[in-house]
Amino acid sequence: MNIGVTEISPRAVQRAAEKNVKSGYYCCEALMCTIRDEFKLDVPKEVIAMSSGMAVGAGKSGCVCGAFNGGLLALGMFFGRTEQDGPTNPKSVKCMELVHELHDWFKKANGKNAICCRVLTKEFNMGQGEHKEQCIFHRTVRMESSTDCLS
Repeated sequence: MNIGVTEISPRAVQRAAEKNVKSGYYCCEALMCTIRDEFKLDVPKEVIAMSSGMAVGAGKSGCVCGAFNGGLLALGMFFGRTEQDGPTNPKSVKCMELVHELHDWFKKANGKNAICCRVLTKEFNMGQGEHKEQCIFHRTVRMESSTDCLS
């Protein structure tokens, strides 16, 4: 995979992700679309489609947050392996470390100590889309408090 940029603005990524959510993508789709477009990756649009089922806590089950799932997919895309050579592969080890770090950071940054969509959005009527503003707000807070993640 080729990355078509040498620098990236976390603020631009944030704005693009917000726009993608407001335009109709679920959180996970919005994140994958944003990563693909802002990093100018030479990957097909199907990376967005593969994230569709991870929305609203995995198939609207309320489990793992779609934005968190998108983060996992993005880390895998950048740092994951394609070889079947066991758990000691350096790419596999690094990817697992980064995913664990994202997990711990996400729980702390959202203030609810959770990655569960149901917990993160329990005070909102999901059918009305009220949770989108909260998701955008938390994503904004996370980006502002962690701009070093892309350095």
